[in-house]
Amino acid sequence: MQLRRARLCHDCEEVHDAQQCPTCASETFTFITRWVPVPERRARAVPTTSPEAEVYRQLISESSAPTSARLIKQAIIGATTLGLAGWMWQRSKAQMQKGDSGAPDDGSETGEGT
Repeated sequence: MQLRRARLCHDCEEVHDAQQCPTCASETFTFITRWVPVPERRARAVPTTSPEAEVYRQLISESSAPTSARLIKQAIIGATTLGLAGWMWQRSKAQMQKGDSGAPDDGSETGEGT
C-alpha cells in the first residue's frame, strides 16, 4: 500500500486505501499523510534529451535572434499591408459617397411630388 493513499478509519482505526473501511464499512477516515510527511516523488527534474526538445531549445536561444534582413523584410510586409488597408478603406469610403450622391431624386424632400 502506498503511503500517499493510506487512510486511517476513525471508527475502528484500520489502515486501508479504499473509499470505505473494509472492516466496519465506515466512510469516515483521514489520510495518514496528515501526520506522516511524504517526500516528493521526484527530487529533481528528469532531463529531456529528445530531438524535439533540442529543436525547441535552439528556437528560443539567443543565437536565433532575428537578423536585420529579416526585420527589414517584416517591416516591408507590414508597410505594404497598412498601405493596402488604407487604399481599400479610402476606396470603400469613395464608393459610399458616390452611392449617396447618385441616388435618384423623387422630389419627396422638396414637396414637388404631389
